[in-house]
Amino acid sequence: MDLNSARRIAEAEAARTGLGTGPNRRLRLTLFIGMPLFLPVFGISLLVPKFLMNDVIYVYEAGIVGCLLHYVWVFVKYPRYDDRPPYLTRDLAMGGGFFIPSMFLGFWPGIFAAPAWALFVGVALVVEGIKERRDHR
Repeated sequence: MDLNSARRIAEAEAARTGLGTGPNRRLRLTLFIGMPLFLPVFGISLLVPKFLMNDVIYVYEAGIVGCLLHYVWVFVKYPRYDDRPPYLTRDLAMGGGFFIPSMFLGFWPGIFAAPAWALFVGVALVVEGIKERRDHR
């Protein structure tokens, strides 16, 4: 086994377990930090004065949009399935998890964009597979 193969195997194992490395780590941290943050946001919005309550929610909604844009940025950086690090497609599809905090907040752009994003990643994967099959004929 050469050094490149050993490094690739180690990266695949790191991506599968834990936070991974590179873009996998960034996407997982985006999800793990951004998604459950809606619980403290509700607590903070109850503690701040009444006139700031909506501003706290708006800042978090802007954070959800930023997280989804980060997922788009990583997809644009690695558009082809063959060029992606191991398990990156799975991590890209996990962006649909922002549906949950969007539902709690009643944030309509997130309610539609998060599941649409997961569906888009799945369709892109299927299209890439069909395209590759045609190339091998």
